[in-house]
Amino acid sequence: MKLVDHLPAFIRNPRVGILTAVIILLSLIGLGLAFYINLLIGIIMLVLVIVTGIFSVRTLRLLSDETDKYISELSFRIDQAEEDATLSMPIGILIYSEQHRVEWVNPNFQSYFEGQKLLGHPLDEIDEDLAKIIEEHQDDEKVSRVKWNDHVFDISIQKDDRVVYFLDSTKYAKMEEQFDDRQVVIGQIFIDNYDEITQSMADSEVSNLNNFVTNQISSWAQSFGMYLRRVDDDHFFVIMYNETLAKVEEDSFKLLDTIREATSKQNSPVTLSIGIAYGDDNLNKLADVSQSNLDLALGRGGDQVVVKAEDEQARFYGGKTNPMEKRTRVRARMIGQAVQELMNQADQVFVMGHSHADLDSVGSALGIRRIAQMNKKECWIVLDQEGVHSDVARLIEKMDEHEDLKESIISADQAVELANSQSLLVMVDHSKRSITTSEELFDKLSNRVIIIDHHRRGTEFPENPVLVYIEPYASSTGELITEMFEYQSHDGEPIQPIEATAILAGIEVDTKSFTERTGTRTFDAASYLRSVGANEKTIRYLLKENVDSYMQRNHLIDTMQFIEDKYAICTGEDDRMYDPVIAAQAADSLLNISGVEASFVITRRGDHAVGISARSAGTKNVQVIMEELGGGGHLAMAATQIEDVSVEEAEQQLVEILQENQKDEE
Repeated sequence: MKLVDHLPAFIRNPRVGILTAVIILLSLIGLGLAFYINLLIGIIMLVLVIVTGIFSVRTLRLLSDETDKYISELSFRIDQAEEDATLSMPIGILIYSEQHRVEWVNPNFQSYFEGQKLLGHPLDEIDEDLAKIIEEHQDDEKVSRVKWNDHVFDISIQKDDRVVYFLDSTKYAKMEEQFDDRQVVIGQIFIDNYDEITQSMADSEVSNLNNFVTNQISSWAQSFGMYLRRVDDDHFFVIMYNETLAKVEEDSFKLLDTIREATSKQNSPVTLSIGIAYGDDNLNKLADVSQSNLDLALGRGGDQVVVKAEDEQARFYGGKTNPMEKRTRVRARMIGQAVQELMNQADQVFVMGHSHADLDSVGSALGIRRIAQMNKKECWIVLDQEGVHSDVARLIEKMDEHEDLKESIISADQAVELANSQSLLVMVDHSKRSITTSEELFDKLSNRVIIIDHHRRGTEFPENPVLVYIEPYASSTGELITEMFEYQSHDGEPIQPIEATAILAGIEVDTKSFTERTGTRTFDAASYLRSVGANEKTIRYLLKENVDSYMQRNHLIDTMQFIEDKYAICTGEDDRMYDPVIAAQAADSLLNISGVEASFVITRRGDHAVGISARSAGTKNVQVIMEELGGGGHLAMAATQIEDVSVEEAEQQLVEILQENQKDEE
C-alpha cells in the first residue's frame, strides 16, 4: 500500500496537499531560524507550530467530514428528486428496446393507457399511431410537437438510449389555437361588372339589383359572423376572424356561384371578386394586402377569390367561368396616352415577349416598336431567334427583307449592354420574370417596366411596374396593342403591312382563326389591320405546317389516355424534344374528341424541363390546374414547365392533381 493512501482524505486533494506542503516548508524554515537565533525561542516556536498544526488538521478534517456529509445528503436529495420527477412530474417517459418493445414507462405515461399492460409488448401492438410517431421523429434534433391520443405533446427522443419524453402541451396548444383563431382578417368584395350592367338599366331595375346583391352578401356575411360594410355601389369591406376564414374556405366561397347563377336568371349577370388578407397585426398593412389581393383577382379575370398573407402563396377560389368583356375604348385611350408619355420620357425603348416566342408575342413586339417610332423613339426588339417554331422562323425571314426591322432585332446580351437608367422596357404577352426573354434585362430596368398582356395575372408579378395593361377579356395582346394605334401621334411613319400582318397572324393563332375567345373588339382590330395592309396570303404562308410537325403532332395524339373519363393526356418520350407549338396543337386537337372536357400534352422541353400544354372545352379551369404545377394561363388555355423531372414524373403529378380535383367536385 502506498504512503499516500495513509494520508487524510482532505490532504489527498491536490490543491490542499500543495497548500499543506507549502505551510510545512515555511514552518520548518521558521523553526530553523528560531533555533538559530535562540534555543528558548526555538522551543516556544516549535510548541506553537505543533499546537497550530494539530488544530489545523482537526479543523480541516472537520470541514472535510462536513463537506462529505453535505455532498452525500445533496446526492441523496438529487437522486430522490430525480426519482420523484421520473415518477411524479407531469412528463411521460418511455424506454424501449432495439426490437421496439416497451422496457419501462413512468406512471405519468402509463396513465394514458388506463391500466393496459405495456411492459414487454411491441409498440405497434400497443398503439400503431404511437409507434409511427416515434419512427417518424426519432431523428429529430429538436423538440417536436405531435398529436396523439386526443392530446398534443412536445416530444424529445434520445435515439441512442431509446428514451422518449412526452410533455403534454394540450392546454397551451389550445391557447395558441385560440389566439390564431382570433387573428383579424380583412377582405374586400367588388362587383366586377356593375357599371356595365347598370348603365342600360332603368332606375327601378338598378335598385332591385342593388337590393338583391346586397341582401345576398349581407346574409352570407351574417351566416359566418362577419362584419360587412358597403363603401360604394360596387365595393364592400368585410372583417372577420381566422376561424371564420377557415369555415368560409371550407365552404369554397359558394357566394360567387349564388350571385352569378341568380343574376344570370334575371338577365343581369353579375360576378364578384374578393381579396382577403390575414396573418398580420398591423391593420393598415392588412388593408393594403387585401386591396392587392383584390387587384390580383380582377387581373385574373374576376369572378374569383384570392386569399393570401403577405409572404405566403395565394389560394384561389372560383374563376370557373370565362371572363366577360369589360374594357372600354376610354381605357384603351388612357393606356395609349400613358404609353406615349412614358416613351417620351425615355431615351430608348426595349420590347420583349416571353421565351419560346409565338406569333402573338413577336407581332405585339412589332406593334410596340411601331408605336415608339410614331413617338420618334428608338426601339429595340429583344428576341432569341434560336429554336423558334416554324411560323416565327418564317416571320423572321420575312422581316429580313426590311432592313429597318432586321436592324432593330437584337439579342439579350446586346440589350443589356445598351440599356441604361433612362431606358424603358415593355413586356408583351407575359408578366412573369421567369419566362421572359432576358431576366438580366428585366432586372436592370425593373423600375422602368410596362406590362401589356392578355393572360390572367399570376402570383409571380413585377413589384414596381410603371404601367400595367392586363385584359384577360382580350383575345390576344396584339388586339390590345392594335387599339392603341388610334391614340398615337400621326407625325411619324404609319404602321407597315408586314407589321400589321404579324399582329393579325398572332390574333388568328390565339383565337384559332377567330373561333374562340373573340368579341366585337377582336373583329374591329382585325378589320383595322386589314385596312392598313395585313396580307392574308402571307399569314397563310406563316401558318403552314411542315411534314415533321404534322407527324410529331399525330404521334403525340397516338399516345392518348383517358383519366376520370373526361381528361385526355398525351405524353412524349423522355429523350425526345418537342416544340411547344406542336404540343399546343396536339392539345387543341384532342378537344375535338367526344367526351374530352380538358386535354394535356406532356413533352420534354429541355435537358432539365418538362412542359405541359393544357386546353379546356370551357367546363374545366385548366389555369387553376397549371398553377398548382407552377404555371398559368386562361380558363381554357394554360401551360407550365416543371424543372428536374422526367415526363413520367410530370404525368404522375398531373394525374394526382386531376384526381384530387375530381374528389373535391364530388
